[in-house]
Amino acid sequence: MSEITVNVYGAGLAGCEAAWQIANRGVKVRLYEMKPHKHTPAHKTEGFAELVCSNSLRSDSVTNAVGLLKEEMRRMGSLIIEAADATRVPAGSALAVDRDAFSAYITRKIEEHENIEIVHAEMDSIPDGELTVVATGPLTSDAMADYIRDSLGCSGLHFFDAAAPIVDGASINTDVAFFASRYDKGDADYLNCPMTKEQYDAFYDALVSAREAELHDFDKKEQGDFTVFEGCMPVEVMARRGRDTLRYGPLKPVGLNDPRHPEVKEYYAVVQLRREDAEGSMFNLVGFQTHLAFPEQKRVFGLIPGLENAEFLRYGVMHRNTYLDSPGLLDSDYSMLTRKNVYFAGQMTGVEGYVESAGSGLVAGICAARQALGLESVKFPTFTMLGAMASYVCHGGSGKFVPMNANFGIIPPLEYRVKGGKMAKYAVYAERALAALDEFKEKYENHC
Repeated sequence: MSEITVNVYGAGLAGCEAAWQIANRGVKVRLYEMKPHKHTPAHKTEGFAELVCSNSLRSDSVTNAVGLLKEEMRRMGSLIIEAADATRVPAGSALAVDRDAFSAYITRKIEEHENIEIVHAEMDSIPDGELTVVATGPLTSDAMADYIRDSLGCSGLHFFDAAAPIVDGASINTDVAFFASRYDKGDADYLNCPMTKEQYDAFYDALVSAREAELHDFDKKEQGDFTVFEGCMPVEVMARRGRDTLRYGPLKPVGLNDPRHPEVKEYYAVVQLRREDAEGSMFNLVGFQTHLAFPEQKRVFGLIPGLENAEFLRYGVMHRNTYLDSPGLLDSDYSMLTRKNVYFAGQMTGVEGYVESAGSGLVAGICAARQALGLESVKFPTFTMLGAMASYVCHGGSGKFVPMNANFGIIPPLEYRVKGGKMAKYAVYAERALAALDEFKEKYENHC
């Protein structure tokens, strides 16, 4: 047992994962969370690990980069993945969760852990010399952001992130919409709204000309650098790139057939809706992150066949996300190069996505725990997705540093060719990654 207490700032996905990993290694944790006294503009509940955008953690297959990341995290005892597995809702081959149950599961586990003390307070600095994991999230408070920039010497960047609307499942016209999964893979868990060319054209014209919402006060000063992350691009921004852009993106019609109309081989476009809860009482519009004004969302999205009378339980929103220019600032264990007692975790490091954020918290938490225990520092193998993400954050890619989702492009390439196509190659990547992780665990398991 270490006599050192590790501070963790923020009880989001990354902060909860970091606290869990530290506490499970016999190290005391003081977890600071400013809710319920103060909320960010995007957060609404008082629970930990609140999902503010989609309820999907994306693919669960190890031949998909984020699916591999999940499996690595399972093997390292991730609380976030444990909670996701326990609260999953039907979503085909994806891992989607009941967001309220997911948050409640994590909150309970954190509150009940004997090594975790919870302090409900907003932090605006790091005490000198104290071991601290900063996981304050992409909407870090102004006071903490100023401290990070001015006192820690970290230059801050930002981009704009968007969330999709959620509709009442009972208000969807299932005489038009039909359940199916693409290419019939997995269960038919998605509701699909098919479009003819005429319907698509009417929808497209309304979408690209619709009025956008006014920026929040906390975003107005940032209007001059309106940079949208590609993975969360508002649907109206994507549409303006060309009339058929959506048909090759979130509205692609391939592999989706209504069993009631076998004579239709392929629709012109298809909007997919994914369950928000196990009962199917709520559905979100897949790929429909948006910054349209609320009345415009109801008008424009009501043109989608099947959603003519849809009741919107939550409209899409857009908010600023802050992240560091991490190369040159952070090491590949997420610690600062100049202050090794300070770690960062979550989207502010430059990883993008729920699972990626939690994965960075897992690595930062393990490494901080080892430091508290007086053990040698470790770096996760770059053959693993956990290690590859940490390496990307440390070194960046070519050109300007931008947030990055898990992908096989950041893992060192194979030294030989694999026959059988892309999936066969990714299967080999996954096999190599999991073998490297098992070897890492074998070497350090007694202490990490």
